[in-house]
Amino acid sequence: MNNLVFKHGFRFILLVLLQVTIFNYVDFLGYINPMIYILFIILFPLRNNRMAFLIVAFFLGLSVDMFSDTGGIHAGASVLLAYIRPTITKFSFGSLNEFYNVKFNAIDFAKRFTYIIIMVIIHHFVVYSLDFFNFFQILNILKYTLFSGIFSVFLILIMTITFSSKK
Repeated sequence: MNNLVFKHGFRFILLVLLQVTIFNYVDFLGYINPMIYILFIILFPLRNNRMAFLIVAFFLGLSVDMFSDTGGIHAGASVLLAYIRPTITKFSFGSLNEFYNVKFNAIDFAKRFTYIIIMVIIHHFVVYSLDFFNFFQILNILKYTLFSGIFSVFLILIMTITFSSKK
């Protein structure tokens, strides 16, 4: 139990630090900004207390907001993503029981890829919708969501493959 708390706490701090020190300053072509901190929400175990997970997701987004001066958009998107994650998990993996019993890295790559894409696109769409907060900017919202989402998915896949345990 203590080892799991340390592992997830370390992942939380590391992803927030990477996001605010490196990835917030990646601004390729003016609209590609990767958000890798959501990897914490993607990899967090499902069996834990849902209310505690929502609170942790809020603090994850709030931490990024405090360092980025974005006024709560990351906190809102992170809480929404944490809230709908069981539905996305059920859609991507077929049933929740399969995901409970199998490690994330042991799941078929196509299912993991689908899960990551859905999570990233929803998160980025909410972030950019709250950022622009104007229906007439829908094309910009979709453009930012698509291109930042592709880059974020690429980085998240590289990180999950690179740092996966071989057990």
